[in-house]
Amino acid sequence: MKEYRDHEAGIYLRRMTYDDTDLIISWRNSDAVRKNFIYRAEFTRQGHENWIRTMIETGKAVQMMICETEDDTPVGSVYIRDIDRQNNKAEYGIFIGEERARGRGLGTAVAKLMLRYCFEEEALHRVYLRAFAFNRQAVRSYEKAGFVQEGLLRGDVCIDGTYEDIVWMAAICPEQ
Repeated sequence: MKEYRDHEAGIYLRRMTYDDTDLIISWRNSDAVRKNFIYRAEFTRQGHENWIRTMIETGKAVQMMICETEDDTPVGSVYIRDIDRQNNKAEYGIFIGEERARGRGLGTAVAKLMLRYCFEEEALHRVYLRAFAFNRQAVRSYEKAGFVQEGLLRGDVCIDGTYEDIVWMAAICPEQ
């Protein structure tokens, strides 16, 4: 894998390993992260290790750790899932797990790096995502990274008894 680093943002991406499991579980189970995900069930060690075996190791997903260049500390994770090799597309997801790393524009920097990875290493044509419409900060970040809004799915998911709108966004490889 090539190096995916943003010197200005002070971050780089590295492959996630089994050793990252405790961090991933802790971050995904925190209210600050969980509130921005459609899938909100509690993460467990067994579930995460199953994800690695059935998705990461089979090539159906790729997950990276977002690390600070200064001291190699992981601050979050980014992934693509449901990789469709016939149509060369996948779904994008990200979370900044460390509170001190939020609000610094890392989401935009990471999305740009991951799109480069997707287009250069995975030869994907299209990377798409779903975001809650109420999460304007995330939607703006994705737009800055190159994602374009393609639609609004009204009342698409029921979260705690309330139907929420989902913004559908995608980025297309500029070389194809």
